[in-house]
Amino acid sequence: MDKQQSRVFSLFFKGSLVKQILIGLVAGILLAWLAPEVAKMMSLLGTLFISALKAVAPVLVWVLVMASIANHRQGQKSNIRPVLILYLLATFFAALTAVVASFMFPSVLTLVVNESQLSPPENIAEVLKGVLINVVANPVDALINGNYMGILAWSIGLGLALRHARDTTKVLTQDLADAVTNVVRVVIRLAPIGIFGLVSSTIATTGFEVLAGYLQVLVVLLGCMLFVALVVNPLIVFWKIRSNPYPLVWACLRESGVTAFFTRSSAANIPVNMAMCRRMNLNEDTYSVSIPLGATINMGGAAITITILTLAAVNTLGMPVDVPTALLLSLVAAVCACGASGVAGGSLLLIPLACSMFGINNDIAMQVVAVGVMIGVLQDSAETALNSSTDVLFTATVCIAEDNRISDNPLTEKNNG
Repeated sequence: MDKQQSRVFSLFFKGSLVKQILIGLVAGILLAWLAPEVAKMMSLLGTLFISALKAVAPVLVWVLVMASIANHRQGQKSNIRPVLILYLLATFFAALTAVVASFMFPSVLTLVVNESQLSPPENIAEVLKGVLINVVANPVDALINGNYMGILAWSIGLGLALRHARDTTKVLTQDLADAVTNVVRVVIRLAPIGIFGLVSSTIATTGFEVLAGYLQVLVVLLGCMLFVALVVNPLIVFWKIRSNPYPLVWACLRESGVTAFFTRSSAANIPVNMAMCRRMNLNEDTYSVSIPLGATINMGGAAITITILTLAAVNTLGMPVDVPTALLLSLVAAVCACGASGVAGGSLLLIPLACSMFGINNDIAMQVVAVGVMIGVLQDSAETALNSSTDVLFTATVCIAEDNRISDNPLTEKNNG
């Protein structure tokens, strides 16, 4: 019996996580179909898993970034700048794709009155002001509330300060980072159980009937996200590494996108992305900063959501849109997306800001937000999967491009010889 228990334990903690997640997904759907009342009670499993991820993610980001910078040796390249450029390019191209799709397949919404207590930002300056306030937030408050802009700012600051500390202190920071990483690995292995609870309870509670009324706008949204994930992003990767991008694209979608689809939070998926970067043997100085940074500003899916729902509102009200205005909307959506929160539904509150470009008042804009909430079962899941998987994709792309550049350098080959 002990051997059998050991075998089951080993299979669970060392088996393929993706296969286990798929098993949990199928089991959740079957339970919701066969026993919906029982499935509703499984929501606790999903809540516990998401809560555990959200609890460890801020601490993981804090210690990894701090330890990476503190232990960074002079002359080592972190490659953060090219990763940041790819993040911003991809977000803009995602918004541009959404504009083209909205012109090709114009959508119309049935706007209904829906009162809300949410307080969306009124202009881009307010978005930027919020970002700056988050940067200088109290570090304890940032950790408690998952304020990743504040966490990044404090961890970078402490990391730079600790570069002048004693070697024993630097070793301590690395040991702390390793310890938190081990805790995160255990939490990640519980993903199949958490996803089983999330899927079964969600389907049993809401079903997919609510999606039928907004099928066209949902299809345009999901179609744009698929196009960006399978065409736009691979083209960016090919431009950078000059080789077939799809093996890397599929790996990122399979391992990062699947879990992000169900957690619906780029911030909660940070531990998953960190683990994937580690398995791929990427430069830790790069991914320890680029992954949490990507969860904050790499928001191609959010840019798509903001653009398509805004243009759907414009079409519903019969407003004409010319090409220059559409291009400006792409830029505004990209900037807004970078200010979107890394939690579920974070992009929806920025729709009123984009709507204000066309003179659409806040009452109507909040009705558009309500539509986004109604289709959020799939929209937000697909958006997060795109956002989070590209964090790993572009980090790996830059690391691979740098390795290729070094190997193609004749001076490097001469030195190695």
